[in-house]
Amino acid sequence: MYRSQVIALTSNSQPLNQRGHLLTEQINPNSQNLDQRTALELVDLFNQEDQNLIEAIAAAREPLATAIEKTATAFQQGGRLFYVGAGTSGRLGVLDAAECPPTFCTPPEMVQGILAGGEAALIRSSEALEDRAEDGVTAIADRHISELDVVVGITAGGTTPYVHGALKEAHRRGATTVFMACVPADQVALDVDIDVRLLVGPEILAGSTRLKAGSVTKLALNIISTGAMVQIGKVYGNRMVDVSVTNSKLEDRALRIICDLTELPREQAAVLLERCDHKVKLALLVHWTGLSPEQGQTLLDTHQGNLRQAVHHHSTA
Repeated sequence: MYRSQVIALTSNSQPLNQRGHLLTEQINPNSQNLDQRTALELVDLFNQEDQNLIEAIAAAREPLATAIEKTATAFQQGGRLFYVGAGTSGRLGVLDAAECPPTFCTPPEMVQGILAGGEAALIRSSEALEDRAEDGVTAIADRHISELDVVVGITAGGTTPYVHGALKEAHRRGATTVFMACVPADQVALDVDIDVRLLVGPEILAGSTRLKAGSVTKLALNIISTGAMVQIGKVYGNRMVDVSVTNSKLEDRALRIICDLTELPREQAAVLLERCDHKVKLALLVHWTGLSPEQGQTLLDTHQGNLRQAVHHHSTA
């Protein structure tokens, strides 16, 4: 829908502090009368425009797949995944990172969000801090990022100095660098390992990238983190077998997973889960192999926590 607009707006000569040429700053022709629409018309317009998100993700499928593979490899080698951003982009990175420990039972340091302005910027706008490239450099240095790590710089308009500074420092340190932006590469180019462009077109409210750009960014981050966790064995089939059982909802989910995959009654599944220190993956392995929890954990550790590989090894041993 916006391909012709993208071509017409591209320019290599614009400095980063002049942003009017950027796709994310353009006026959306479909919402010129936004302030005259009824509530129902607004809902329909948002729905219509959000259809572009799916197309944008599909167009970026190859770099997203590469990001998954590189992140999974980093995890297997003891590396970490970092999201770096400011404003909405940074908050989305923090959100995705915060959701990994309860979903996949990962240590908090495995996936981290770096937000310009720190924790205070989560609840109070600190957008002025995004202009400090040197702060991005410092954030990378403070976390001792190395060649084992993956750093994803997120900036809807592509120009955020904080993100540019962070990515350049991460690249200097040998980390795998990923640039995620909602403008075409010939509007803002950056030397990175993986270039993810999510072209959803101009926003309904001109320049408000918390809308389509924010939504498509959340989709992309979901894909990268979940895809990498799948590849390192945090999932069995489509089940969340590494779920952290820390509340009643998650305990119920854990028991349902065990019951579904083993056909055990819920009461027996609860006993098994308790015996295996509330670890769903270990409980399944113990049930299927007859190993003790201690033996099962050793086998899982041998296979870097991959349940399918552990089961296969035991069945062919």
